Amino acid sequence: MNYLAHLYLSGHCPERMIGGLLGDFVKGPLRGDYPPAIEAGILLHRKIDVFTDNLPAVRTAITRFEPPYRRFGGILLDLCYDHFLADNWSRYHHRPLTDFCQDFYRNLSDYAEILPDRAKHFSEVAPRVNWLENYAQFQNLEYMLERIGQRFKTPIPLHQAFPELQRDYRLLSNEFHQIFPLLIEFTESQRLK
Repeated sequence: MNYLAHLYLSGHCPERMIGGLLGDFVKGPLRGDYPPAIEAGILLHRKIDVFTDNLPAVRTAITRFEPPYRRFGGILLDLCYDHFLADNWSRYHHRPLTDFCQDFYRNLSDYAEILPDRAKHFSEVAPRVNWLENYAQFQNLEYMLERIGQRFKTPIPLHQAFPELQRDYRLLSNEFHQIFPLLIEFTESQRLK
């Protein structure tokens, strides 16, 4: 799951949602550098990633990507799943996607002083470009993949895998709608612990 799904799965607590985002930016053991609810969100993010990576449907979906993109299958699926969530937002959430995202951006800006640099960059850019909302437009994924590919030590033309997402769009969509309720159930059980 990518940013939007992690925010959704974090629940309604703003600090836990920030932790849901920071799970992609904070590595290693947590040592109390963040408020407890943010660290709880980071830990939940990590559990969601492990749970998702071990789902048979996710493993099968990754095998459908052709080499050399199969090794980046997790990234491709993460973006694609965020697209399906954004595109079908009203199926999973009662608030409009734009309102949900704008509230999150405002909450995130309140914690700017404690954000790691890359997360701080996200908090500055995302509201201006409607980063999370743009997942709803499938064609935007090609550009997003290009940008992600540029972040590798040796740039990878990850956007060239976009035709494979187009090819399997319907199948990936069906799989997402089978997987996402399992993730909701899993995260609800984790938040109760």
